[in-house]
Amino acid sequence: MLFSDLRKDSLPYFENTAALFSSMAGEPWAVFLDSGYPGNTRGRYDIIAAEPVCTLVTHGEKTRVERDGRCEESGGDPFDLVKRELGSVARQDGDLPFKGGAIGYFAYDLARRLEHLQALAADREHIPEMAVGIYEWAVVVDHHEKKSYLAGIARDPARWQRLIERFGCLPEAHPAAPFRVRGEIRTNMDKAGYFRAFDRIKHYLTEGDCYQVNLSQRFSADCEGDPWTAYRKLRELNAAPFSAYLNFPEVQILSSSPECFLKLTDGVVETKPIKGTRPRRADERQDRRQMRILRHSPKDRAENLMIVDLLRNDIGKTCKPGTVRVPKIFAIETYATVHHLVSTVTGVLADGKHALDLLKHCFPGGSITGAPKIRAMEIIEELEPNRRGVYCGSIGYIGFDGNMDSNIAIRTLVHSHGEIRFWAGGGIVNDSVAEEEYQECFDKAAALLDLLRQFADKP
Repeated sequence: MLFSDLRKDSLPYFENTAALFSSMAGEPWAVFLDSGYPGNTRGRYDIIAAEPVCTLVTHGEKTRVERDGRCEESGGDPFDLVKRELGSVARQDGDLPFKGGAIGYFAYDLARRLEHLQALAADREHIPEMAVGIYEWAVVVDHHEKKSYLAGIARDPARWQRLIERFGCLPEAHPAAPFRVRGEIRTNMDKAGYFRAFDRIKHYLTEGDCYQVNLSQRFSADCEGDPWTAYRKLRELNAAPFSAYLNFPEVQILSSSPECFLKLTDGVVETKPIKGTRPRRADERQDRRQMRILRHSPKDRAENLMIVDLLRNDIGKTCKPGTVRVPKIFAIETYATVHHLVSTVTGVLADGKHALDLLKHCFPGGSITGAPKIRAMEIIEELEPNRRGVYCGSIGYIGFDGNMDSNIAIRTLVHSHGEIRFWAGGGIVNDSVAEEEYQECFDKAAALLDLLRQFADKP
């Protein structure tokens, strides 16, 4: 990479970045990392990019790497392959979070390359375990400063100028392309099936196999049309700070995640696990009561603390000894349909370690597996009927400058093969109650179910 060609040029600021992205949403490998603004003000930056100079797609044991019209198949570690394509870290001024680099997803099932797991759950996804592009330019929108920039590597001045002109105005508005959900919304686990899995987890907890296991169910429906239309409605229903829309050749990802997985800024690591949920109430007094109940719930605090300890251990694998801290614990964060209990764990990356080393050693996130992590993943494989695919994996960027920001891919829809699906679940511990945990799945799924019903065929 010719980092001497790095540029940053100002662009006009538009409050609704989704409108700016609309003209390119259908392009292969177009990506939109979305803070949810203005519906959500917790985030700050939006990032849009397209035309990657390299793509990496992992299916099973092989990763296909395409660059400059050439294709290579590798059996190497997918995380290491992305690191190789990023090249050596180029330290830059920190005025923008991203000036080019890798953007994409790392599916939960990529963990099979890291840990030995029996193949018990059915694979109905048939999509890559990893899909990542290397992008030399990006539009970065700063909603706090009300400014926008084109940033990245300007190899060709004429092409760079065309990009400035392209993003210098909003594209002409067109009626939304049609998107329809056909037939019923299906689930892979009815109430009786969920209760059987719940009871089995309770058995493992009693036997001392584990302290907590995250149990999820999969919802799906047949569909047709443009998933970008569905995403634009989703960001209205459930604006969230770690949202994303990825239009990849084999799959489209529509994420409205509230959860940060790993953030790395100039060597400082931060992770913010969510454990503990209560549904919102329309009445303000009742809504405040829900927050108080969650804040003081012994069960939810215990669950959260288990995952904080797990993540302290995970980030400690690549952080300098003695630097891992918990500056905030049991904070309440409020979203469109739920309140969450959120803690913050930080550390300082060890010398010689890379963002992808950090991601690899923490993957998948402990907040969506349980503890101990590997045993919890074995139990998930045994009890959930289908593989998770992108769900509970991670979406985000790793910059040429070595910085990273990524989410936990919850509240996330996956579209491929004429089907759209999502998952919802929660952590099971010794004092969990089956009926309450089953209902929590639907509390978390509320916005996504609402979305699909809005696009359903009307009788």
